Amino acid sequence: MIAIDLDTVSLFQPEVLEDPFAYYQAAIARRPVMTLPGSNVVLVSSYDLLSEATARIAEFSNDFGAILAGARSADPDVTAVLEKGWPQRDTLLTADPPVHTRFRKLVNLAFSMKRVDAIEADIRAIAEGLVDAFPADGRIDFVRDFAVPLPVAVIASQIGIAGDVATVKRWSDAFADRLGGMISTERELECAHQVVEFQHAMKLRIDERRAAPADDLLSDLVHAHVEGEAALDDAELLSIVQQLMVAGNETTTSTLAGGLLLLIQNPGQQAKVRADPGLVGNMVEEMLRMESPTAGLWRVVKRDAMLGGVEIKAGSMMMLRFAAANRDPARFVDPDAFDVTRKAARSHLAFGRGIHMCVGNMLSRKELAVAFDVLLQRIAGFALAPDADLGHVPNMLLRGLRRLDIIVDRT
Repeated sequence: MIAIDLDTVSLFQPEVLEDPFAYYQAAIARRPVMTLPGSNVVLVSSYDLLSEATARIAEFSNDFGAILAGARSADPDVTAVLEKGWPQRDTLLTADPPVHTRFRKLVNLAFSMKRVDAIEADIRAIAEGLVDAFPADGRIDFVRDFAVPLPVAVIASQIGIAGDVATVKRWSDAFADRLGGMISTERELECAHQVVEFQHAMKLRIDERRAAPADDLLSDLVHAHVEGEAALDDAELLSIVQQLMVAGNETTTSTLAGGLLLLIQNPGQQAKVRADPGLVGNMVEEMLRMESPTAGLWRVVKRDAMLGGVEIKAGSMMMLRFAAANRDPARFVDPDAFDVTRKAARSHLAFGRGIHMCVGNMLSRKELAVAFDVLLQRIAGFALAPDADLGHVPNMLLRGLRRLDIIVDRT
């Protein structure tokens, strides 16, 4: 393994973000809680300490909405654009109890297993339609031709924009780019326009659902009611739909693409699943562990604290690195190996842990399981194209392939 100097090398250097796994192992082994060089960012990388940190909400807060707004949100041009929409509300991802508790109760009513099971047939039909549309020569960009349109089509139909996959993806990319913190001023301004466009389009659909309920997630959210809790107002609904839109496609897209690459690179594991389709569910959990598409999330240190014997000062930013914890050798035997039969694969942290565990994890798991079931049934083999580019989109928090050029064999 490459020697990593933790005193001079930072997780957020582009070359480390592209291939972070040697860095993760060095951090876990030597400094599972450490301040990144030249910053006030405290990185937490081990499974046990990250799990502990997620439970210490009073000290390590999710109230990091200002960061999500983007470092250039104070730019007058960006501000002028955003003022044409609704204010960003701290609801799920960027809120602590008791504020978070109210929103989680209301969203849980809408995002139920019953709702997920009800759209399984739709997920399968979309997946089969995408496979049927693969060109005769078998060469595709799997990201563009399958991994993006499947989850985007599913979430688009659930938020009232069925059939407009390109628009939903464009909006989602804008939110994800702002979240990732690695974009230019020009892109920040472009993203602001996309945010406002999204808000106005969704406000029309929210009003439609209030007047006439429909059988979709948006309608469930609009009409969600818990005893003693106020219904969601427009700004709150827009915030929640925005988060569900991004979480409902970005992470699933990344796991689909990264997961298929794992199957291509590990033909023996692919053969096991083809021989026993009952392994698909566990394979999906192993893909989530290996890929960890939400590689990390922020916390704000509210008061002086100790974690893993390390003193952490109030005002520091904390980076919980789920992707590192999911490869902690103290938790997972041979953690960098892809094993579709791995025991306790589901104990990964790809969806977080505790009260902020991803509310859409059931939908993502369902989409992944159905998608790989269809792919393995309908496609006899997958091979990387000779000129395949396996680079990832630069992003501090999310990890996903830019594209995945492959050749599929239908025979």
